[in-house]
Amino acid sequence: MKRRIFLFRIGIVLIVFTFLVNNSSAVYAFQDKRDFYEIRIYHLKNTQQAQRVEQYLKDAYIPALHRAGIKRIGVFKPVVDSVSEQLLYVLIPFTSMDQFEKLPAMLEKDNQHGLDGKDYVDAVYSDPPFSRIESILLKAFEGMPSVNAPKFATAASERVYELRSYEGHTEKIYRNKVQMFNKGDEIGLFNRLEFNAVFYGEVLVGSKMPNLMYMTSFENRASRDAHWKLFSADPEWKKLSAMPEYKNNVSKNTIVFLKPTDYSEL
Repeated sequence: MKRRIFLFRIGIVLIVFTFLVNNSSAVYAFQDKRDFYEIRIYHLKNTQQAQRVEQYLKDAYIPALHRAGIKRIGVFKPVVDSVSEQLLYVLIPFTSMDQFEKLPAMLEKDNQHGLDGKDYVDAVYSDPPFSRIESILLKAFEGMPSVNAPKFATAASERVYELRSYEGHTEKIYRNKVQMFNKGDEIGLFNRLEFNAVFYGEVLVGSKMPNLMYMTSFENRASRDAHWKLFSADPEWKKLSAMPEYKNNVSKNTIVFLKPTDYSEL
């Protein structure tokens, strides 16, 4: 009887081992369950274009994304508008690259999307709803594998979302900064100081490479300034930033202050 049990267990082990060898990609996908993000930046010539795009996002695009199983879409405007053009930032979280790749075809087959967004979808060449769309594709950090929707008591008009972009001197140096967030636990420091991070992401495709981006959020500008003051003085940050292995790992830091629209889900 014991021999039979032993042989049975050996058989189970062999079956599992065979599955792991033959399905290594599936196992890896299961282990590496990180979201992907697209940041779409609409470049708009005037207020009329801005109104058309916002109407489309609110009434057609976001509802269509919900039907496609995509939730927690963020829509933001710069706190200070550009003199030459207006910008609109859309953050879309995807659970897989497959979901990202199939979205355009799903939207094309979604008749309700075409009806609700007719003014945008069927716009003629002489009257386009936007000047250009800039797209950035990211993969979530290991230390924060999915998007977070912060909760505040303050009105949306008072809140400040800070989008940071850290460019690296080289690919290797850039990966060192990513490691600083994950293994160095810079993410843990942000969590402890309650920076209300929305996402951290490695830029896979973008106009400024190599690059990582992340977004934090605050009740208002005063809260944002107070949080960064605490961060700069924190002993853990001083220790982490003083480590030789993490020196000079950012070549350029770009900050954009954003405010959520009234229909943003983040």
